[in-house]
Amino acid sequence: MPTPWPRRAFLVTTGTSALALAAPATVAHATPSGGPARAADAYAELRAKWRTLVLGEGFSPTAEPFKSRLTELGATAGQLRTTMAPATGSLWPDASYADPEPDTDQESFGYSANIVTSYTRLATMAQAYSQQGTGLTGDAALKSAVLTGLDHVYTQVYNERQARFGNWWSWQIGAPQALLDVCVLMYDALSADRISRYCAAVDHFVPDSAVAQYTGTSTGANRVDLCRVLALRGVVGANAAKIALARDALSPVFPYVTSGDGLYVDGSFIQHTTVPYTGSYGSVLLGGLGLLFALLDGSQWEVTDGGKQIVFDAVEKAWAPFLYNGLIMDCVAGRALSRGVTASDAKKVQADDHLRGHPILASIALLGQGASAAENARWRGLVKGWMRRDYYSPPLKNPQLGLAHLARLKAVEDDTAVAPVPEPTGHRLFTNMARATHRRPGWAASISMADSRITYYETGNGENLRGWHTGSGLLAWWGDSYANGQYSDAFWPTVDPYRLPGITASRKVLADGAGGDWGAARPDVSWVGGATDGQRAVLGQHLKGLQSTLSARKAWFCLDDAIVCLGAGISCADGVAVETTVENRNLGPDGRAPFQADGVTKPTTTPWSQRLTGAKWAHIGGHGGYVFPGGATVEARREQRTGKWSDINKGGSTTPLTRTYLTLYVDHGTDPTDGTYAYMLLPGASAARTAERAAATGWLRVLANSGARQGISVPSLGFTGVTFWAAGTAGALTASAACAVLIGERSDGTAVVCVSDPTRAARAGLTVTWNRPVAAVTAKPATVTSATTGTSLKLTFGDLSPTRGATQRVTVRLA
Repeated sequence: MPTPWPRRAFLVTTGTSALALAAPATVAHATPSGGPARAADAYAELRAKWRTLVLGEGFSPTAEPFKSRLTELGATAGQLRTTMAPATGSLWPDASYADPEPDTDQESFGYSANIVTSYTRLATMAQAYSQQGTGLTGDAALKSAVLTGLDHVYTQVYNERQARFGNWWSWQIGAPQALLDVCVLMYDALSADRISRYCAAVDHFVPDSAVAQYTGTSTGANRVDLCRVLALRGVVGANAAKIALARDALSPVFPYVTSGDGLYVDGSFIQHTTVPYTGSYGSVLLGGLGLLFALLDGSQWEVTDGGKQIVFDAVEKAWAPFLYNGLIMDCVAGRALSRGVTASDAKKVQADDHLRGHPILASIALLGQGASAAENARWRGLVKGWMRRDYYSPPLKNPQLGLAHLARLKAVEDDTAVAPVPEPTGHRLFTNMARATHRRPGWAASISMADSRITYYETGNGENLRGWHTGSGLLAWWGDSYANGQYSDAFWPTVDPYRLPGITASRKVLADGAGGDWGAARPDVSWVGGATDGQRAVLGQHLKGLQSTLSARKAWFCLDDAIVCLGAGISCADGVAVETTVENRNLGPDGRAPFQADGVTKPTTTPWSQRLTGAKWAHIGGHGGYVFPGGATVEARREQRTGKWSDINKGGSTTPLTRTYLTLYVDHGTDPTDGTYAYMLLPGASAARTAERAAATGWLRVLANSGARQGISVPSLGFTGVTFWAAGTAGALTASAACAVLIGERSDGTAVVCVSDPTRAARAGLTVTWNRPVAAVTAKPATVTSATTGTSLKLTFGDLSPTRGATQRVTVRLA
């Protein structure tokens, strides 16, 4: 059956309604002004530049890590040459593109993907021919095999007479990108007739109309990919108009958007309309723009649109907050988090948060070449810092990283003028994609939510089949020098998908892919978001379960060394248990990390479980601590879980994997009517510090924990935070309508009051009153229409809907 969104073959994604096919196009040979010689020079310069961008530069083929990688490239190309067997319907026996029933169903997707596979293998062979040190550099037999392969695929399937079948992405992005890369690398061996035929095929599948409208499959990262095809088609076919079109068609990618795909002013990045995708599609967008900016720089087609500064700004605004020790957080990877080890018998390909993060580091290094000197220097420092700290998966040993990216990262590593920049700290709230990151010295965390605009999760093309609850308050976290493989080491195929850390979920059994493909399912809720002062935050999520009657209010208070988690109003009528997972720590294959509760060491044997009644605190050795204010009944278990990547991704390996988990969860019982929970996460804390925090009963004051309000105060920090789900009072704060409020009192006699309307429904008249003497308001945004001081502070806000849930910050002087 037809599918409504794009699939990419390697960062694999799948596509919406097919674009209209253009009539077979003839190859134009427009030239830039200045005569044939100057025109030829212009295209030759671009071909040379693209060769460098594809092959890399500035590295020695006899030095590691390049020597072994080049040897491997040569061996792979040699094997591909040996096994290549042109036949009707295939170039390699294991990659048939002869679809017996060509349409757009799942089976046809596989056949169209094999066109991409064929061209990608030819590109590998062309790189081995062009690269130094492969053992096949300039090899005549390899060259002949590449040309034979190009002609065969053109004659058989990728030509101007062929109708599309399967996945649109294969025809418009995957296949032409690989084909055009080969054309550039093998240009001197290609006749004019071959170039003309290959360009005609590209024109047929990627006509100018593919970028005529910024909609459908031509937005965000897909648009950048299409522009790359058009630009390279122009370079190979000496067509100035195509290159100009590619340059100009990038412009719609740059501006901030307020809905749908693209970059938002708060740093959010969305693809597929409802999916936070900074770490997957965002990687494609960043890498593609870096390549195109570098290709066209200094030419008559240089990208001069001032909007590209938005992309430069996004490096630190959109990407950096989700990069930690070289990994890119899974909360913005969409269904890519299910792409672990593939089922390919030829070569196992693996992906995880670290391996996905490394290309982004290299793309930032490349993008910096076109940015200001200050930006470039700062980004190289960030990249070097991320590389140096990635002890779990060193980027220069990443087997999936291409030689060009490897060379870019090695250049940063070897640049003695670049000092590694420490991990940035602070809180970032991405209201437009229901995500937040909290970064402190020594650790970082992310929180994933869902609302009427942002999907529970994305499945599609047989991927991420059990990601149902990843938007139900998933709280992931990493330490600076520990647990960086927490979600990399076979976490997603082995974890209990109903017990992801931080979530509240019904145990109702869900079918694989429940809710529909491509982020179709979204909860009918609006109160999702919060307020932040840039260091601390108040977050809330009105949770409604996927295909469930579950409803709950969840709140997080992100502090200096802890995250306080509250839940209330938990109700459900599914006829099964409802649970809140405090933690579900991946302890690796052996799982021997010590665990204790209230000072009592528990067994390290597996399986083990115990109900901890009246628990005040718990601790996992080498990870961190958990405090339960006032005591709680918590279920604890150590268990081994076995799963396969193919369980969550149809293209995944069928090899069983086993990991040991230490799980803490609150059992709210079957069909709860008003369940609650309260706990504090202390990443990296020792057992002694955890016990000390639990004993300090006055450190944390829970002001409210109900379906109407949730709030806390920490007097020693001068912190007060409340999620007002409706009008009411909590502690010294009163609100006239739903909102989030954070107050930070400072030692200098001032305070900051942060207010937001996560519902985006406060047209005017929201009032927030702080029952605390205030002498004066020293700074306020235009949204504050009235501010009264004295024995208390009363703030009245105008229409907050245009702020899109962003924090409104008011500074006051205390009396």
